Amino acid sequence: MRATLDFLLNEWLDVDALTERPRFAEHSAGTFASVLDMSERLAATEFAPLNRLVDTQEPHFDGERVVLPRETHGALAKYAESGMLAATQDEDMGGMQLPFVVEMAASAFFYKASIGISSYAVLTTANANLLMVHGTALQKQVFAANQLSGRWFGTMCLSEPQAGSSLSDIATRAVPDGEGFEDDALGARYRLTGNKMWISGGDHEITENIVHLVLAKIPGPDGKLVPGTRGISLFIVPKMRVDAEGALTGERNDVSLAGLNHKLGNRGTTNCLLNFGEHGGAIGYRVGAPGEGLRCMFHMMNEARIRIGLGATALGMAGYEASVDYANTRTQGRRMGTSGKDAGAPPVAIIGHADVRRMLLAQKAYGEGALALALYSARLVDEQHTGDAAAAKDAERLLELLTPIAKSWPSEWCLEANSLAIQVHGGYGYTRDFAVEQYWRDNRLNMIHEGTHGVQALDLLGRKVSMEGGAALRLLLARIQDTIARATAQDTLRDPATRLAAAVARLEQATQACQAGAPPEASLANAVPYLQGFGHVVLAWLWLDIAVRLEGRSDALARGKQFAMRYFFAHELPKVDAWLAVVVSNDLTCLHVPADCF
Repeated sequence: MRATLDFLLNEWLDVDALTERPRFAEHSAGTFASVLDMSERLAATEFAPLNRLVDTQEPHFDGERVVLPRETHGALAKYAESGMLAATQDEDMGGMQLPFVVEMAASAFFYKASIGISSYAVLTTANANLLMVHGTALQKQVFAANQLSGRWFGTMCLSEPQAGSSLSDIATRAVPDGEGFEDDALGARYRLTGNKMWISGGDHEITENIVHLVLAKIPGPDGKLVPGTRGISLFIVPKMRVDAEGALTGERNDVSLAGLNHKLGNRGTTNCLLNFGEHGGAIGYRVGAPGEGLRCMFHMMNEARIRIGLGATALGMAGYEASVDYANTRTQGRRMGTSGKDAGAPPVAIIGHADVRRMLLAQKAYGEGALALALYSARLVDEQHTGDAAAAKDAERLLELLTPIAKSWPSEWCLEANSLAIQVHGGYGYTRDFAVEQYWRDNRLNMIHEGTHGVQALDLLGRKVSMEGGAALRLLLARIQDTIARATAQDTLRDPATRLAAAVARLEQATQACQAGAPPEASLANAVPYLQGFGHVVLAWLWLDIAVRLEGRSDALARGKQFAMRYFFAHELPKVDAWLAVVVSNDLTCLHVPADCF
Protein backbone atom coordinates (compact mmCIF):
# COMPACT_ATOMS: atom_id res chain seq x y z
CA MET A 1 0.00 0.00 0.00
CA ARG A 2 2.88 2.37 0.71
CA ALA A 3 4.06 2.52 -2.90
CA THR A 4 0.53 3.34 -4.04
CA LEU A 5 0.16 6.04 -1.38
CA ASP A 6 3.46 7.61 -2.43
CA PHE A 7 2.38 7.62 -6.07
CA LEU A 8 -1.05 9.07 -5.38
CA LEU A 9 0.24 11.78 -3.08
CA ASN A 10 3.38 12.82 -4.88
CA GLU A 11 2.79 12.12 -8.56
CA TRP A 12 -0.97 12.26 -8.97
CA LEU A 13 -2.16 14.80 -6.38
CA ASP A 14 1.10 16.79 -6.18
CA VAL A 15 0.86 17.39 -2.44
CA ASP A 16 4.30 19.00 -2.45
CA ALA A 17 2.65 22.03 -4.07
CA LEU A 18 0.72 22.57 -0.82
CA THR A 19 3.98 23.54 0.91
CA GLU A 20 3.89 26.79 -1.06
CA ARG A 21 0.86 27.88 0.97
CA PRO A 22 1.43 29.74 4.26
CA ARG A 23 -0.31 27.14 6.42
CA PHE A 24 1.99 24.34 5.24
CA ALA A 25 5.15 26.37 4.59
CA GLU A 26 7.12 24.61 7.35
CA HIS A 27 6.58 21.26 5.65
CA SER A 28 8.27 19.56 2.72
CA ALA A 29 8.07 16.30 0.84
CA GLY A 30 10.52 15.02 3.45
CA THR A 31 8.32 15.82 6.44
CA PHE A 32 5.32 14.27 4.72
CA ALA A 33 7.35 11.10 4.09
CA SER A 34 8.48 11.06 7.71
CA VAL A 35 4.88 11.15 8.92
CA LEU A 36 4.03 8.21 6.66
CA ASP A 37 7.13 6.33 7.85
CA MET A 38 6.22 6.85 11.49
CA SER A 39 2.58 5.88 10.95
CA GLU A 40 3.44 2.77 8.97
CA ARG A 41 5.88 1.66 11.66
CA LEU A 42 3.58 2.42 14.61
CA ALA A 43 0.62 0.71 12.96
CA ALA A 44 2.71 -2.39 12.21
CA THR A 45 4.23 -2.68 15.69
CA GLU A 46 1.43 -1.50 18.00
CA PHE A 47 -1.90 -1.99 16.20
CA ALA A 48 -1.56 -4.96 13.82
CA PRO A 49 -0.37 -7.47 16.47
CA LEU A 50 -3.53 -6.75 18.50
CA ASN A 51 -6.07 -7.02 15.69
CA ARG A 52 -7.02 -10.63 16.38
CA LEU A 53 -6.85 -10.12 20.15
CA VAL A 54 -9.42 -7.30 20.20
CA ASP A 55 -11.66 -9.34 17.90
CA THR A 56 -11.68 -12.42 20.13
CA GLN A 57 -11.70 -10.57 23.46
CA GLU A 58 -14.50 -8.15 22.70
CA PRO A 59 -15.57 -5.58 25.31
CA HIS A 60 -17.67 -6.79 28.23
CA PHE A 61 -19.24 -5.24 31.31
CA ASP A 62 -18.10 -6.75 34.60
CA GLY A 63 -20.86 -5.12 36.64
CA GLU A 64 -18.91 -1.96 37.35
CA ARG A 65 -16.95 -1.05 34.25
CA VAL A 66 -16.37 -1.92 30.61
CA VAL A 67 -13.36 -4.19 30.23
CA LEU A 68 -11.07 -4.16 27.20
CA PRO A 69 -7.72 -5.88 26.66
CA ARG A 70 -5.08 -3.78 28.44
CA GLU A 71 -3.04 -3.80 25.24
CA THR A 72 -5.66 -1.54 23.65
CA HIS A 73 -4.89 1.15 26.21
CA GLY A 74 -1.16 0.97 25.48
CA ALA A 75 -1.53 1.08 21.70
CA LEU A 76 -3.79 4.14 21.83
CA ALA A 77 -1.50 5.87 24.33
CA LYS A 78 1.36 5.52 21.85
CA TYR A 79 -0.87 6.79 19.08
CA ALA A 80 -1.68 9.87 21.15
CA GLU A 81 2.01 10.38 21.93
CA SER A 82 2.74 10.38 18.19
CA GLY A 83 0.67 13.55 17.80
CA MET A 84 -1.61 12.05 15.17
CA LEU A 85 -4.81 13.01 17.04
CA ALA A 86 -3.95 16.66 16.41
CA ALA A 87 -2.09 16.18 13.14
CA THR A 88 -4.02 18.80 11.14
CA GLN A 89 -4.50 21.30 13.96
CA ASP A 90 -2.58 24.53 14.53
CA GLU A 91 0.80 24.30 16.16
CA ASP A 92 -0.42 26.34 19.14
CA MET A 93 -2.97 23.57 19.79
CA GLY A 94 -0.24 20.96 19.77
CA GLY A 95 -0.84 20.10 16.13
CA MET A 96 1.47 19.56 13.17
CA GLN A 97 -0.49 21.68 10.67
CA LEU A 98 -0.40 18.76 8.25
CA PRO A 99 -2.55 18.84 5.13
CA PHE A 100 -5.67 16.75 5.62
CA VAL A 101 -4.73 14.59 2.63
CA VAL A 102 -1.41 13.64 4.25
CA GLU A 103 -3.08 12.90 7.58
CA MET A 104 -5.61 10.68 5.79
CA ALA A 105 -2.87 8.80 3.98
CA ALA A 106 -1.08 8.23 7.29
CA SER A 107 -4.32 7.13 8.97
CA ALA A 108 -4.83 4.44 6.34
CA PHE A 109 -2.01 2.43 7.93
CA PHE A 110 -3.79 2.40 11.30
CA TYR A 111 -7.19 1.54 9.80
CA LYS A 112 -5.60 -1.30 7.88
CA ALA A 113 -3.76 -2.61 10.95
CA SER A 114 -6.78 -2.60 13.29
CA ILE A 115 -9.98 -0.76 12.60
CA GLY A 116 -11.28 -1.84 16.02
CA ILE A 117 -8.58 0.10 17.82
CA SER A 118 -8.41 2.97 15.33
CA SER A 119 -12.09 3.85 15.69
CA TYR A 120 -11.53 5.46 19.10
CA ALA A 121 -9.02 7.84 17.52
CA VAL A 122 -11.25 8.54 14.51
CA LEU A 123 -14.16 9.62 16.71
CA THR A 124 -11.97 11.66 19.03
CA THR A 125 -10.30 13.61 16.24
CA ALA A 126 -13.63 14.31 14.53
CA ASN A 127 -15.19 15.41 17.84
CA ALA A 128 -12.33 17.81 18.60
CA ASN A 129 -12.27 19.15 15.05
CA LEU A 130 -15.96 20.04 15.30
CA LEU A 131 -15.41 21.90 18.56
CA MET A 132 -12.48 23.78 17.06
CA VAL A 133 -14.88 25.17 14.45
CA HIS A 134 -18.11 25.64 16.42
CA GLY A 135 -17.09 25.73 20.09
CA THR A 136 -16.43 28.74 22.29
CA ALA A 137 -12.86 29.64 23.22
CA LEU A 138 -13.20 27.84 26.56
CA GLN A 139 -14.91 24.80 25.00
CA LYS A 140 -11.93 24.53 22.65
CA GLN A 141 -9.47 24.87 25.51
CA VAL A 142 -11.19 22.43 27.87
CA PHE A 143 -12.88 19.86 25.65
CA ALA A 144 -11.08 19.97 22.29
CA ALA A 145 -7.51 20.39 23.54
CA ASN A 146 -7.83 17.53 26.02
CA GLN A 147 -9.03 15.25 23.24
CA LEU A 148 -6.31 16.33 20.83
CA SER A 149 -3.71 15.45 23.45
CA GLY A 150 -5.27 12.04 24.08
CA ARG A 151 -6.12 12.78 27.70
CA TRP A 152 -9.83 12.33 26.88
CA PHE A 153 -11.59 10.56 24.01
CA GLY A 154 -14.82 11.55 22.27
CA THR A 155 -18.00 10.24 20.65
CA MET A 156 -20.94 11.38 18.55
CA CYS A 157 -24.42 10.58 19.90
CA LEU A 158 -27.09 10.86 17.21
CA SER A 159 -29.20 7.72 16.86
CA GLU A 160 -31.91 6.66 19.28
CA PRO A 161 -33.56 3.24 19.62
CA GLN A 162 -36.91 4.42 18.22
CA ALA A 163 -35.52 6.80 15.58
CA GLY A 164 -32.57 5.11 13.87
CA SER A 165 -31.41 7.31 10.98
CA SER A 166 -34.49 9.55 11.21
CA LEU A 167 -32.97 12.36 13.24
CA SER A 168 -36.18 14.40 13.02
CA ASP A 169 -37.72 11.80 15.35
CA ILE A 170 -35.16 12.00 18.16
CA ALA A 171 -36.73 12.48 21.58
CA THR A 172 -33.78 13.36 23.82
CA ARG A 173 -34.67 16.58 25.64
CA ALA A 174 -32.40 19.42 26.74
CA VAL A 175 -33.93 21.73 29.34
CA PRO A 176 -32.20 24.96 30.49
CA ASP A 177 -30.57 24.30 33.87
CA GLY A 178 -32.05 27.06 36.01
CA GLU A 179 -32.25 30.80 35.76
CA GLY A 180 -28.55 31.48 35.28
CA PHE A 181 -27.86 28.68 32.83
CA GLU A 182 -26.52 31.10 30.20
CA ASP A 183 -23.76 32.26 32.55
CA ASP A 184 -21.85 28.97 32.96
CA ALA A 185 -18.23 29.47 31.89
CA LEU A 186 -18.29 26.30 29.75
CA GLY A 187 -21.36 27.40 27.81
CA ALA A 188 -25.11 27.61 28.12
CA ARG A 189 -25.96 24.76 30.49
CA TYR A 190 -28.81 22.28 30.08
CA ARG A 191 -30.10 19.07 31.62
CA LEU A 192 -30.44 16.24 29.10
CA THR A 193 -32.73 13.22 29.36
CA GLY A 194 -33.08 10.47 26.79
CA ASN A 195 -31.46 7.40 25.25
CA LYS A 196 -28.82 7.07 22.54
CA MET A 197 -28.15 3.84 20.65
CA TRP A 198 -25.20 2.50 18.62
CA ILE A 199 -22.66 4.82 20.28
CA SER A 200 -19.17 3.71 19.28
CA GLY A 201 -16.64 4.35 22.01
CA GLY A 202 -19.54 5.25 24.33
CA ASP A 203 -18.00 3.74 27.47
CA HIS A 204 -14.52 2.52 28.37
CA GLU A 205 -11.64 3.31 30.70
CA ILE A 206 -8.95 3.90 28.10
CA THR A 207 -8.96 7.57 29.08
CA GLU A 208 -10.05 9.36 32.26
CA ASN A 209 -13.00 10.99 30.53
CA ILE A 210 -15.23 10.71 27.45
CA VAL A 211 -16.65 13.78 25.74
CA HIS A 212 -20.04 13.00 24.21
CA LEU A 213 -21.42 15.28 21.50
CA VAL A 214 -25.17 14.80 21.80
CA LEU A 215 -28.03 15.87 19.56
CA ALA A 216 -31.15 16.81 21.54
CA LYS A 217 -34.20 19.02 21.25
CA ILE A 218 -34.88 22.05 23.40
CA PRO A 219 -38.61 22.10 24.28
CA GLY A 220 -40.70 25.09 23.22
CA PRO A 221 -42.54 27.40 25.64
CA ASP A 222 -45.35 24.84 25.80
CA GLY A 223 -42.94 22.14 26.92
CA LYS A 224 -43.33 20.20 23.67
CA LEU A 225 -40.54 19.24 21.30
CA VAL A 226 -40.50 20.95 17.91
CA PRO A 227 -41.31 18.42 15.14
CA GLY A 228 -38.68 17.76 12.48
CA THR A 229 -35.04 18.81 12.58
CA ARG A 230 -35.48 22.54 13.27
CA GLY A 231 -35.43 22.12 17.02
CA ILE A 232 -32.27 20.00 17.19
CA SER A 233 -29.34 21.49 19.08
CA LEU A 234 -25.88 20.13 19.92
CA PHE A 235 -24.46 19.64 23.42
CA ILE A 236 -21.17 18.66 25.04
CA VAL A 237 -21.93 16.06 27.71
CA PRO A 238 -18.80 14.77 29.48
CA LYS A 239 -18.91 11.37 31.18
CA MET A 240 -17.14 12.91 34.20
CA ARG A 241 -17.93 16.46 35.31
CA VAL A 242 -15.14 18.99 34.80
CA ASP A 243 -14.48 22.56 35.88
CA ALA A 244 -13.54 25.55 33.75
CA GLU A 245 -9.85 24.63 34.07
CA GLY A 246 -10.41 21.17 32.62
CA ALA A 247 -9.89 19.40 35.94
CA LEU A 248 -12.14 16.49 36.90
CA THR A 249 -14.45 17.38 39.78
CA GLY A 250 -14.72 13.76 40.93
CA GLU A 251 -18.43 13.72 40.15
CA ARG A 252 -19.81 11.46 37.46
CA ASN A 253 -22.29 13.04 35.07
CA ASP A 254 -25.76 11.53 34.76
CA VAL A 255 -24.74 9.32 31.83
CA SER A 256 -24.99 5.57 32.30
CA LEU A 257 -24.28 2.47 30.26
CA ALA A 258 -27.53 0.63 29.54
CA GLY A 259 -25.90 -2.14 27.53
CA LEU A 260 -23.21 -3.20 25.08
CA ASN A 261 -24.08 -4.18 21.52
CA HIS A 262 -22.25 -7.30 20.34
CA LYS A 263 -21.49 -6.81 16.68
CA LEU A 264 -20.58 -8.93 13.69
CA GLY A 265 -17.22 -7.16 13.38
CA ASN A 266 -15.23 -4.16 14.59
CA ARG A 267 -15.43 -5.81 17.99
CA GLY A 268 -12.46 -3.94 19.40
CA THR A 269 -14.59 -0.79 19.65
CA THR A 270 -17.23 -0.62 22.35
CA ASN A 271 -20.71 0.00 20.97
CA CYS A 272 -23.20 1.17 23.54
CA LEU A 273 -26.73 2.07 24.51
CA LEU A 274 -26.41 5.12 26.76
CA ASN A 275 -29.02 6.56 29.09
CA PHE A 276 -28.90 10.29 29.81
CA GLY A 277 -30.65 11.76 32.84
CA GLU A 278 -31.77 8.79 34.93
CA HIS A 279 -31.11 10.84 38.06
CA GLY A 280 -32.24 14.36 37.28
CA GLY A 281 -30.57 15.11 33.97
CA ALA A 282 -27.09 14.97 32.47
CA ILE A 283 -25.28 18.30 32.46
CA GLY A 284 -24.62 19.44 28.89
CA TYR A 285 -23.16 22.60 27.39
CA ARG A 286 -24.68 23.88 24.17
CA VAL A 287 -22.45 24.15 21.10
CA GLY A 288 -23.50 26.91 18.72
CA ALA A 289 -26.92 28.50 18.64
CA PRO A 290 -30.19 26.76 19.55
CA GLY A 291 -31.55 24.80 16.61
CA GLU A 292 -28.15 24.70 14.87
CA GLY A 293 -27.24 21.22 16.05
CA LEU A 294 -27.40 19.46 12.70
CA ARG A 295 -25.41 22.17 10.95
CA CYS A 296 -22.65 21.78 13.54
CA MET A 297 -22.81 17.99 13.60
CA PHE A 298 -22.63 17.67 9.85
CA HIS A 299 -19.20 19.29 9.99
CA MET A 300 -18.18 16.23 11.97
CA MET A 301 -20.28 13.80 9.96
CA ASN A 302 -18.91 14.80 6.54
CA GLU A 303 -15.37 14.29 7.81
CA ALA A 304 -16.46 11.03 9.40
CA ARG A 305 -18.03 9.84 6.13
CA ILE A 306 -14.76 10.30 4.26
CA ARG A 307 -12.96 8.48 7.06
CA ILE A 308 -15.48 5.61 6.96
CA GLY A 309 -14.76 5.29 3.24
CA LEU A 310 -11.03 5.28 3.94
CA GLY A 311 -11.48 2.65 6.66
CA ALA A 312 -13.40 0.44 4.25
CA THR A 313 -10.66 1.00 1.69
CA ALA A 314 -7.90 0.06 4.11
CA LEU A 315 -9.67 -3.18 5.02
CA GLY A 316 -10.11 -3.95 1.33
CA MET A 317 -6.40 -3.38 0.80
CA ALA A 318 -5.55 -5.59 3.78
CA GLY A 319 -7.53 -8.47 2.28
CA TYR A 320 -6.04 -7.85 -1.15
CA GLU A 321 -2.48 -7.99 0.13
CA ALA A 322 -3.23 -11.14 2.12
CA SER A 323 -4.75 -12.88 -0.90
CA VAL A 324 -1.89 -11.86 -3.19
CA ASP A 325 0.55 -13.40 -0.71
CA TYR A 326 -1.56 -16.55 -0.44
CA ALA A 327 -2.00 -16.86 -4.21
CA ASN A 328 1.76 -16.68 -4.70
CA THR A 329 2.50 -19.41 -2.16
CA ARG A 330 -0.45 -21.80 -2.36
CA THR A 331 0.06 -24.49 -5.03
CA GLN A 332 -2.94 -26.24 -6.53
CA GLY A 333 -3.85 -27.46 -10.01
CA ARG A 334 -1.82 -27.58 -13.20
CA ARG A 335 -1.64 -25.45 -16.30
CA MET A 336 -3.79 -26.31 -19.28
CA GLY A 337 -1.80 -27.07 -22.41
CA THR A 338 -2.86 -27.92 -25.96
CA SER A 339 -3.19 -31.58 -24.91
CA GLY A 340 -4.96 -30.82 -21.66
CA LYS A 341 -3.47 -31.03 -18.21
CA ASP A 342 -0.31 -33.04 -17.52
CA ALA A 343 -1.11 -34.94 -14.33
CA GLY A 344 2.59 -35.67 -13.86
CA ALA A 345 3.60 -32.01 -13.80
CA PRO A 346 4.08 -30.29 -10.44
CA PRO A 347 1.17 -28.15 -9.19
CA VAL A 348 1.44 -24.42 -9.82
CA ALA A 349 0.88 -21.47 -7.53
CA ILE A 350 -2.77 -20.55 -7.85
CA ILE A 351 -1.86 -17.07 -9.08
CA GLY A 352 -1.15 -18.84 -12.37
CA HIS A 353 -4.89 -19.48 -12.90
CA ALA A 354 -6.82 -16.83 -14.82
CA ASP A 355 -9.79 -16.87 -12.46
CA VAL A 356 -7.58 -16.21 -9.45
CA ARG A 357 -5.97 -13.33 -11.33
CA ARG A 358 -9.47 -12.04 -12.07
CA MET A 359 -10.27 -11.98 -8.38
CA LEU A 360 -6.97 -10.29 -7.56
CA LEU A 361 -7.42 -7.69 -10.29
CA ALA A 362 -10.91 -6.93 -9.06
CA GLN A 363 -9.61 -6.39 -5.53
CA LYS A 364 -6.82 -4.18 -6.83
CA ALA A 365 -9.22 -2.12 -8.94
CA TYR A 366 -11.63 -1.69 -6.02
CA GLY A 367 -9.04 -1.05 -3.30
CA GLU A 368 -6.64 1.22 -5.14
CA GLY A 369 -9.48 3.04 -6.88
CA ALA A 370 -11.17 3.67 -3.52
CA LEU A 371 -7.86 4.90 -2.10
CA ALA A 372 -7.62 7.40 -4.94
CA LEU A 373 -11.19 8.53 -4.23
CA ALA A 374 -10.53 9.04 -0.50
CA LEU A 375 -7.32 10.99 -1.07
CA TYR A 376 -8.84 13.07 -3.86
CA SER A 377 -11.67 13.99 -1.48
CA ALA A 378 -9.17 14.83 1.26
CA ARG A 379 -7.21 16.98 -1.18
CA LEU A 380 -10.44 18.90 -1.86
CA VAL A 381 -10.69 19.60 1.89
CA ASP A 382 -7.23 21.19 1.80
CA GLU A 383 -8.18 23.20 -1.28
CA GLN A 384 -11.36 24.37 0.39
CA HIS A 385 -9.44 25.64 3.41
CA THR A 386 -6.24 27.01 1.85
CA GLY A 387 -6.91 27.68 -1.85
CA ASP A 388 -7.80 31.02 -3.38
CA ALA A 389 -11.45 32.05 -3.32
CA ALA A 390 -12.43 30.52 -6.67
CA ALA A 391 -10.56 27.26 -6.07
CA ALA A 392 -11.95 26.99 -2.54
CA LYS A 393 -15.53 27.40 -3.78
CA ASP A 394 -15.04 24.78 -6.48
CA ALA A 395 -13.55 22.41 -3.92
CA GLU A 396 -16.48 22.97 -1.57
CA ARG A 397 -18.97 22.14 -4.32
CA LEU A 398 -17.12 19.04 -5.47
CA LEU A 399 -16.69 17.83 -1.91
CA GLU A 400 -20.40 18.16 -1.17
CA LEU A 401 -21.20 16.18 -4.31
CA LEU A 402 -18.57 13.48 -3.83
CA THR A 403 -18.94 12.84 -0.08
CA PRO A 404 -21.86 10.37 -0.51
CA ILE A 405 -19.71 8.50 -3.05
CA ALA A 406 -16.57 8.68 -0.90
CA LYS A 407 -18.48 7.00 1.93
CA SER A 408 -20.67 4.51 0.08
CA TRP A 409 -18.55 3.28 -2.85
CA PRO A 410 -15.65 1.89 -0.78
CA SER A 411 -18.11 0.48 1.75
CA GLU A 412 -19.75 -1.62 -0.96
CA TRP A 413 -16.89 -2.51 -3.28
CA CYS A 414 -14.08 -2.97 -0.79
CA LEU A 415 -16.41 -5.31 1.07
CA GLU A 416 -16.72 -7.18 -2.21
CA ALA A 417 -12.93 -7.17 -2.36
CA ASN A 418 -12.85 -8.81 1.08
CA SER A 419 -15.32 -11.43 -0.14
CA LEU A 420 -13.05 -12.18 -3.08
CA ALA A 421 -10.05 -12.39 -0.74
CA ILE A 422 -11.86 -15.13 1.18
CA GLN A 423 -12.59 -16.92 -2.09
CA VAL A 424 -8.94 -16.78 -3.15
CA HIS A 425 -8.06 -18.54 0.09
CA GLY A 426 -10.55 -21.29 -0.71
CA GLY A 427 -11.82 -23.24 2.28
CA TYR A 428 -9.10 -21.78 4.47
CA GLY A 429 -10.52 -18.29 3.94
CA TYR A 430 -13.65 -19.24 5.86
CA THR A 431 -11.68 -20.21 8.96
CA ARG A 432 -10.30 -18.03 11.74
CA ASP A 433 -6.81 -19.31 10.97
CA PHE A 434 -6.56 -16.63 8.29
CA ALA A 435 -7.21 -12.91 8.71
CA VAL A 436 -9.44 -12.42 5.68
CA GLU A 437 -12.65 -13.55 7.37
CA GLN A 438 -12.16 -10.89 10.07
CA TYR A 439 -11.49 -8.22 7.44
CA TRP A 440 -14.85 -9.06 5.85
CA ARG A 441 -16.70 -8.98 9.19
CA ASP A 442 -15.05 -5.71 10.20
CA ASN A 443 -15.82 -4.13 6.83
CA ARG A 444 -19.45 -5.23 6.73
CA LEU A 445 -20.29 -2.57 9.33
CA ASN A 446 -19.13 0.25 7.08
CA MET A 447 -22.18 -0.10 4.87
CA ILE A 448 -24.26 1.26 7.75
CA HIS A 449 -21.79 3.54 9.54
CA GLU A 450 -22.56 7.25 9.05
CA GLY A 451 -25.62 6.52 6.93
CA THR A 452 -26.71 3.54 4.87
CA HIS A 453 -26.46 3.35 1.09
CA GLY A 454 -30.08 4.42 0.93
CA VAL A 455 -29.36 7.52 3.03
CA GLN A 456 -26.32 8.42 0.90
CA ALA A 457 -28.31 7.85 -2.29
CA LEU A 458 -31.13 10.14 -1.17
CA ASP A 459 -28.55 12.77 -0.22
CA LEU A 460 -26.85 12.53 -3.61
CA LEU A 461 -29.92 12.48 -5.83
CA GLY A 462 -32.30 14.44 -3.64
CA ARG A 463 -29.93 17.27 -2.72
CA LYS A 464 -26.40 17.26 -4.06
CA VAL A 465 -26.85 16.93 -7.84
CA SER A 466 -29.40 19.76 -7.90
CA MET A 467 -27.87 22.18 -5.38
CA GLU A 468 -27.10 25.65 -6.74
CA GLY A 469 -28.90 24.72 -9.92
CA GLY A 470 -26.61 21.76 -10.56
CA ALA A 471 -23.37 23.77 -10.26
CA ALA A 472 -21.43 20.99 -8.52
CA LEU A 473 -22.48 18.37 -11.05
CA ARG A 474 -21.50 20.61 -13.96
CA LEU A 475 -18.11 21.20 -12.33
CA LEU A 476 -17.52 17.47 -11.86
CA LEU A 477 -18.54 16.69 -15.45
CA ALA A 478 -16.18 19.39 -16.71
CA ARG A 479 -13.29 17.78 -14.86
CA ILE A 480 -14.22 14.38 -16.23
CA GLN A 481 -14.36 15.81 -19.76
CA ASP A 482 -10.90 17.32 -19.27
CA THR A 483 -9.53 13.88 -18.39
CA ILE A 484 -11.31 12.36 -21.38
CA ALA A 485 -9.74 14.96 -23.68
CA ARG A 486 -6.25 14.29 -22.33
CA ALA A 487 -6.76 10.53 -22.60
CA THR A 488 -8.08 10.78 -26.15
CA ALA A 489 -4.79 12.38 -27.18
CA GLN A 490 -2.98 9.15 -26.23
CA ASP A 491 -3.44 6.21 -28.59
CA THR A 492 -3.48 3.57 -25.84
CA LEU A 493 -6.19 5.39 -23.85
CA ARG A 494 -8.51 6.44 -26.66
CA ASP A 495 -10.80 3.41 -26.25
CA PRO A 496 -11.36 3.77 -22.47
CA ALA A 497 -11.84 7.51 -22.97
CA THR A 498 -14.62 6.78 -25.47
CA ARG A 499 -16.23 4.31 -23.07
CA LEU A 500 -16.16 6.79 -20.23
CA ALA A 501 -17.69 9.49 -22.43
CA ALA A 502 -20.58 7.14 -23.20
CA ALA A 503 -21.06 6.37 -19.50
CA VAL A 504 -21.09 10.09 -18.68
CA ALA A 505 -23.77 10.67 -21.33
CA ARG A 506 -25.82 7.89 -19.76
CA LEU A 507 -25.42 9.50 -16.33
CA GLU A 508 -26.57 12.86 -17.67
CA GLN A 509 -29.59 11.19 -19.26
CA ALA A 510 -30.48 9.49 -15.97
CA THR A 511 -30.09 12.75 -14.05
CA GLN A 512 -32.39 14.56 -16.45
CA ALA A 513 -34.94 11.76 -16.17
CA CYS A 514 -34.96 12.15 -12.38
CA GLN A 515 -35.45 15.90 -12.67
CA ALA A 516 -38.23 15.70 -15.25
CA GLY A 517 -40.97 16.62 -12.81
CA ALA A 518 -42.02 13.28 -11.32
CA PRO A 519 -43.26 13.41 -7.71
CA PRO A 520 -40.31 13.20 -5.29
CA GLU A 521 -41.30 9.77 -4.02
CA ALA A 522 -41.19 8.43 -7.58
CA SER A 523 -38.04 10.24 -8.72
CA LEU A 524 -36.14 9.03 -5.64
CA ALA A 525 -37.43 5.44 -5.78
CA ASN A 526 -34.31 4.35 -7.68
CA ALA A 527 -31.82 6.52 -5.83
CA VAL A 528 -29.57 3.56 -4.95
CA PRO A 529 -29.01 2.36 -8.55
CA TYR A 530 -28.39 6.01 -9.41
CA LEU A 531 -25.77 6.16 -6.64
CA GLN A 532 -24.17 2.96 -7.90
CA GLY A 533 -24.01 4.16 -11.48
CA PHE A 534 -22.75 7.58 -10.42
CA GLY A 535 -20.08 5.98 -8.23
CA HIS A 536 -18.78 3.73 -10.99
CA VAL A 537 -18.55 6.69 -13.38
CA VAL A 538 -16.51 8.59 -10.80
CA LEU A 539 -14.19 5.65 -10.22
CA ALA A 540 -13.73 5.09 -13.94
CA TRP A 541 -12.79 8.77 -14.23
CA LEU A 542 -10.22 8.48 -11.45
CA TRP A 543 -8.71 5.34 -12.96
CA LEU A 544 -8.48 6.99 -16.38
CA ASP A 545 -6.89 10.09 -14.86
CA ILE A 546 -4.31 7.90 -13.12
CA ALA A 547 -3.65 6.07 -16.39
CA VAL A 548 -3.03 9.39 -18.16
CA ARG A 549 -0.45 10.22 -15.51
CA LEU A 550 1.24 6.83 -15.99
CA GLU A 551 1.33 6.89 -19.80
CA GLY A 552 4.73 5.86 -21.10
CA ARG A 553 5.82 4.13 -17.89
CA SER A 554 6.53 0.39 -17.85
CA ASP A 555 7.68 -0.29 -14.28
CA ALA A 556 5.80 -2.86 -12.21
CA LEU A 557 3.80 -0.30 -10.22
CA ALA A 558 2.65 1.44 -13.40
CA ARG A 559 1.81 -1.79 -15.22
CA GLY A 560 -0.20 -3.01 -12.24
CA LYS A 561 -2.31 0.12 -12.23
CA GLN A 562 -2.70 0.06 -16.00
CA PHE A 563 -4.05 -3.50 -15.82
CA ALA A 564 -6.36 -2.53 -12.96
CA MET A 565 -7.70 0.32 -15.09
CA ARG A 566 -8.23 -2.03 -18.03
CA TYR A 567 -10.05 -4.47 -15.76
CA PHE A 568 -12.32 -1.75 -14.39
CA PHE A 569 -13.30 -0.53 -17.84
CA ALA A 570 -13.85 -4.04 -19.22
CA HIS A 571 -15.62 -5.65 -16.25
CA GLU A 572 -17.07 -2.85 -14.11
CA LEU A 573 -17.97 0.15 -16.26
CA PRO A 574 -20.55 -1.84 -18.30
CA LYS A 575 -22.59 -2.24 -15.08
CA VAL A 576 -23.42 1.47 -15.27
CA ASP A 577 -25.83 0.88 -18.16
CA ALA A 578 -27.84 -1.69 -16.19
CA TRP A 579 -28.10 0.47 -13.08
CA LEU A 580 -29.00 3.65 -14.89
CA ALA A 581 -31.47 1.93 -17.24
CA VAL A 582 -33.69 1.39 -14.19
CA VAL A 583 -33.40 5.09 -13.39
CA VAL A 584 -34.06 6.32 -16.94
CA SER A 585 -37.15 4.09 -17.32
CA ASN A 586 -38.43 5.32 -13.92
CA ASP A 587 -39.14 1.75 -12.89
CA LEU A 588 -41.46 1.90 -9.87
CA THR A 589 -41.59 -1.79 -8.99
CA CYS A 590 -40.03 -1.24 -5.57
CA LEU A 591 -42.31 1.70 -4.82
CA HIS A 592 -45.56 0.00 -5.83
CA VAL A 593 -45.12 -3.54 -4.51
CA PRO A 594 -47.69 -3.98 -1.68
CA ALA A 595 -46.47 -4.97 1.76
CA ASP A 596 -48.61 -8.14 1.71
CA CYS A 597 -46.55 -9.48 -1.21
CA PHE A 598 -43.64 -10.22 1.08
